Amino acid sequence: MVVAQTLTDPGDAIPRSMPNLADEATRQRLTRSATEGVLRLAELWHLSSGEMCALLGAISERTWFRMKRREWPGTFSQDEMTRISALIGIFKGVRLLFSLKLADEWVRLPNNNPLFGGRRPLDVMIEGGIPVMLEVRRLVDALRGGL
Repeated sequence: MVVAQTLTDPGDAIPRSMPNLADEATRQRLTRSATEGVLRLAELWHLSSGEMCALLGAISERTWFRMKRREWPGTFSQDEMTRISALIGIFKGVRLLFSLKLADEWVRLPNNNPLFGGRRPLDVMIEGGIPVMLEVRRLVDALRGGL
């Protein structure tokens, strides 16, 4: 028996399926919103082009600048969509936990949680890639009582 995973929005009466990020058409449909989300995230977190490219998984700076000018015709890969999902989840979580000022600075501040060991969450996520981004997301969700 296969059980389908669903997401339930408290405002929705009907659960909806998780998007299939392996499907090119799904990623194509979600790329524009994902691009807008990471552009806003980079602005609010004061990320450099290099930091944002590294968080997205080695997207070139040329591609990043095309995204910023809304001239990038590409589609995010499954890995890039996973990274973006984790980053947006972290963003939303820290905004629920902290004041806006602290929430927007959080990734750039040294953190004594054992996951970070006194380092900035930003640096740890860049070095650790998707597995660490997902771990940071779980940590933030746990801190806000989401687990």
